[in-house]
Amino acid sequence: MPRLEWIGKEKVVNHAKEVPFHVLERKYSFGEGKDGMVIHGDNLLALKSLLPEYEGRVKCIYIDPPYNTGNEGWVYNDNVKDPRIKKWLGEVVGKEGEDLSRHDKWLCMMYPRLRLLHRLLAKDGAIFISIDDNEEANLKLVCNEIFGSGNFVANISWQRTYSTRNDSKGIVVEAEHILVYSKTAGWQPNKLPRTAEMDKKYKNPDNDYGLWRSDNPYAPGAATHQGMVYAIQHPFTGAMLYPTNGRCWTFAQEDVLKIMNEWCPYELKDLHDEAKRASICGVSEHEVRQGVQGIVLSQSLEESKAKAEQVLKRGPWPRFYFSKNGQGGIARKTYLDKVGDKPPTNNWPFSEVGHTDEAKKEAMAIFGGKLSFDTPKPTRLIERILQIASDKDSIILDSFAGSGTTAHAVLNLNKQDGGKRKFILIEMMDYAETITAERVRRVISGYGEGKNATSGTGGGFDFYEIGAPLMEKGALNEDVSPAKIRRYVWYMETHDAPMEGMGNEDFLGIFQQTAYYFHYRPKEATLLDEDYLATITEKAESYVIYADRCLLSEEFMARHHIVFKKIPRDIAVL
Repeated sequence: MPRLEWIGKEKVVNHAKEVPFHVLERKYSFGEGKDGMVIHGDNLLALKSLLPEYEGRVKCIYIDPPYNTGNEGWVYNDNVKDPRIKKWLGEVVGKEGEDLSRHDKWLCMMYPRLRLLHRLLAKDGAIFISIDDNEEANLKLVCNEIFGSGNFVANISWQRTYSTRNDSKGIVVEAEHILVYSKTAGWQPNKLPRTAEMDKKYKNPDNDYGLWRSDNPYAPGAATHQGMVYAIQHPFTGAMLYPTNGRCWTFAQEDVLKIMNEWCPYELKDLHDEAKRASICGVSEHEVRQGVQGIVLSQSLEESKAKAEQVLKRGPWPRFYFSKNGQGGIARKTYLDKVGDKPPTNNWPFSEVGHTDEAKKEAMAIFGGKLSFDTPKPTRLIERILQIASDKDSIILDSFAGSGTTAHAVLNLNKQDGGKRKFILIEMMDYAETITAERVRRVISGYGEGKNATSGTGGGFDFYEIGAPLMEKGALNEDVSPAKIRRYVWYMETHDAPMEGMGNEDFLGIFQQTAYYFHYRPKEATLLDEDYLATITEKAESYVIYADRCLLSEEFMARHHIVFKKIPRDIAVL
């Protein structure tokens, strides 16, 4: 598989593992319910902080990273010259980072973040990444490396604009890319609801049981399905009808014979038509399957035609019918109740998912006529992604949250279908509170006045800042609360259920018949000895106990199924 190389790559390939774990500090809650989180801070640190609770649990990820156009005039700096990114590059890549091209810098910024997103994505999940032509080719190669080329799902073309300026030069860009990758091969999107426009094609001219439309009676694969290549005699004209070259009839011959007998009596007969069938199958006459009979009229053409005309007049017509009031070729009925919903395609026109002008007007309506963002995405676009890639109880993550469109889309869908989807937004810039979170507040509460008022979706969220690192200079950071440290240790041990934490304050919970204890006190050493064991009341088959020191003998611990883990040495690192 081709691999993309760039200056600084060797410094960032494993950088996600080196990023220190920081705790999240909740600053406030808004609304009712726990529909989501808005996190202010560097998304590299924030993504790492989410791992203990959300690794492998996020069903759908949507990100709209910088397109790296070099334009610094927007609220959202669409490049990698932001002072924080430049500082990070200097710390991670080193002196050579000063000489990188903007493409090298962009790749250095994206790679470790994509690594963490891959870890957070559920086995049945998918990631959707908006991008334009500046970095699309590079992004695809990087995603092939991280997610696997076999997990590439689609390159969706979103028609971002509905009109072209008259003074535009060259080839006008009307579409952007949305790259889609799954966590595992074989991922299947949800189908989309059928529209009234789609159903307009279905009629019922013959008084059948339901609506249907005309369909092709042929299927591909004549050479490999030669038993389904044969003649059917026309009951109105007597002509012998065959599939077109390279095609065969849709159904097995015994089923087609039953269908044709609904018009008039038919039988199987050897027509000695090997040359014709060979031509259709694309093989020589000696290679064509022998003994394949035709479906022919068993009565005279006059008798057959009379009976078929009665069926044509009274209806309903059989599944294989004859077009042009009985004088045309064979067509097949496809019933509306059998077709199901619409599979998504890789072409998303603005009429279905919105365009950039719609997104700007939407943002202006939310923020009272002020355009807070030059390049927001329309809510309908994100709703389409959620429709095909999430369920009613899914976790959705956006680590380049911008104006908060993803949360808006989640709240809209939850209101529409009673779902309990949860959003996690991460935004590095200072407007995480004044724009990102503010939009979510207004969507929840409602916005606009008079005839332009939009009712709120309801719901709620918690706002977080990135807190202190868990470890400092090889020791536990005493500025981090013991409760947060215990929660981290529990998730690292189990990657499973919420911590129980009852009884003994050090007790974390019981998982797979093992009780876990974290005996920790800031600014003092803790001991695992017989006096401490006397405080343990929870019954389990075995025990894992963290402490600073252990005074129990190995023989004693083996006899009582106790495993000692030393603080901080044995605390697992993400």
